[in-house]
Amino acid sequence: MARNITIVGLGAGDLLQLPLGIYRKLITHSHCYVRTLDHPVIAELESEGMVFTSFDSVYEKHDTFPEVYEEISEILLEKAKTEDVLYAVPGHPMVAERSVQLLLEKGEERGVQISIEGGQSFLDPLFQSMNVDPIEGFQLLDGTELKRDEIIMTHHLIIGQVYDAFIASEVKLTLMEKYPDDHEVFLVTAAGSIHEKIVPVPLFELDHNMELSNLTSVYVPPVKEEQHFYKEFTKLREIIAELRGPNGCPWDKKQTHSSLKKYLIEEAYELIDAINEEDDDAMIGELGDVLLQVMLHSQIGEDEGMFSIADVIEGISAKMVRRHPHVFGTVHVEDEKDVIANWEQIKQREKGNEITKSLLDGVEKSMPQLMIAAEYQKRAAKVGFDWVEIAPAWEKVKEEIKEFEDEMGNKEIDQVKLEAELGDIFFALVNIARYYSVHPEEAIHRTNEKFLKRFRHVEQRVQESGKLFEDFALEELDAFWDEAKQRGL
Repeated sequence: MARNITIVGLGAGDLLQLPLGIYRKLITHSHCYVRTLDHPVIAELESEGMVFTSFDSVYEKHDTFPEVYEEISEILLEKAKTEDVLYAVPGHPMVAERSVQLLLEKGEERGVQISIEGGQSFLDPLFQSMNVDPIEGFQLLDGTELKRDEIIMTHHLIIGQVYDAFIASEVKLTLMEKYPDDHEVFLVTAAGSIHEKIVPVPLFELDHNMELSNLTSVYVPPVKEEQHFYKEFTKLREIIAELRGPNGCPWDKKQTHSSLKKYLIEEAYELIDAINEEDDDAMIGELGDVLLQVMLHSQIGEDEGMFSIADVIEGISAKMVRRHPHVFGTVHVEDEKDVIANWEQIKQREKGNEITKSLLDGVEKSMPQLMIAAEYQKRAAKVGFDWVEIAPAWEKVKEEIKEFEDEMGNKEIDQVKLEAELGDIFFALVNIARYYSVHPEEAIHRTNEKFLKRFRHVEQRVQESGKLFEDFALEELDAFWDEAKQRGL
């Protein structure tokens, strides 16, 4: 028949910090299991005749802490089949003790009664030692699993489990992704005890020759300087809201979804320029400009009571999870084609019984016309209206060019027909681009940029000559153009 496991906390320092009830509980037992012997209370209780069995050897067996805590919990539950177990952990059993959480999760299903009988955590003495009032907002995070995006820089931050140089180094690197390198942090060991030690260090020196133990925590004060929050998404949202607020910018306040449309297109093309130039710094700036458009539209939606950036994020997050069951679910895919096929199937299911007049419905008419042509062709191809091989597509291009030439050969050129034939050539070329996975809009954009650079070179050479354009024959200007090509422009 299963027995009981009683869990007590040894506090964060010496025997003087131990609550009287916990002390009496310990000394009335001849034997106690402990997660680790590395605690000052253990030595003092051993001198009073207590016998401890530790799980320090379990740490040496495994490479990861989850494996360690899993084995500790299983050993204790096995012991509880034949005896009442007293298990002691550093601090308070309910603060940063994964082995205790595992016992609570497993105990009921194994028929083992788990009792928690308290102890003093390291938090109260640490708050006192650092003169911190937790009502101002604080976080307690695990140094062995510290994640950048969980950190709130405006809160008092306490990081536990920083007991060796490796973990201190990992904690430092994570914190430096958000905090200034010289932000002052504090290594606090055995807070509130006679062995208390507080060492202030700049963040970049957190792992430099420091004395660390399982009683060591890192205290990170809140950041006060405004500019240090510029990496935070919440700060960006706050800035945009203020720009649109009563005391904000007149230009931002008057914008609407419609008035901003042209800026979104402009910023997208400027981003493409930066990508084509492989200019990382420019990409940072241009991506920021695109994000600004998203934030402005979202803030307008919030001001009008329609939607907010949270709704935008929720929508795209849900869609990405929903449409990637091979990543977030159990669906198996072989390659990119399977991914695209799944995406389209899920998309169709999401539409349900939605009635559409045509496969081509819903293509945004304000897009550049080459993009519309590519989208029309892509949608038609999904139902088999497409050439399987490239040869017929090329024949269609030649056919359209011949029809354009025939129209140009007429004595009286019909401008409307000429325009139509030229449009047919463009449409046929879009089909070629699509076959080779070339985005036609990006292709013409790249060519425009190339023309811009080369013509600027021609202009520069004309200016250097002291002459006017009309003073040069076309062959001479072509020579300048070829010079630009040779220079890689």
